[in-house]
Amino acid sequence: MGYHLGLYRFTDGEPAEPDLDVVRAVLSPVRAGQEKDDDATEYWIRAADGSEVEIGVFAEFISVVRPQVGDVWKIIIELVDRLRAGILIPDGTFLCPEDMRAHLPEGMESSSVFVPAVTLAAFERAAGPFMDPLT
Repeated sequence: MGYHLGLYRFTDGEPAEPDLDVVRAVLSPVRAGQEKDDDATEYWIRAADGSEVEIGVFAEFISVVRPQVGDVWKIIIELVDRLRAGILIPDGTFLCPEDMRAHLPEGMESSSVFVPAVTLAAFERAAGPFMDPLT
């Protein structure tokens, strides 16, 4: 079984649609083995070090499936940061920027970790410890 994450952004208690221009700007340059497709909703990403991840874009969230150890984590965190999103960790914790607190759905605040910015170090603290460093 692989490791899965969900990237979400909320506005007034509701999931917000991902900004597709931001998704394309971050993911298109690192898209592996596919022709450019401006309407893509599925991406196979390969970082410069060869690490890979599957990313799916949906109406209310972005799925991150089976990220490998390596620089692909820098791409994931860049996507989260540029979308101003949070990360739903498999244990149910939601790691998000402090400014999203007022926009979370009712009851979600108690399972959230708020940080000034979602960084790789903040993610590793909230989701780890990992057997190997992520990058």
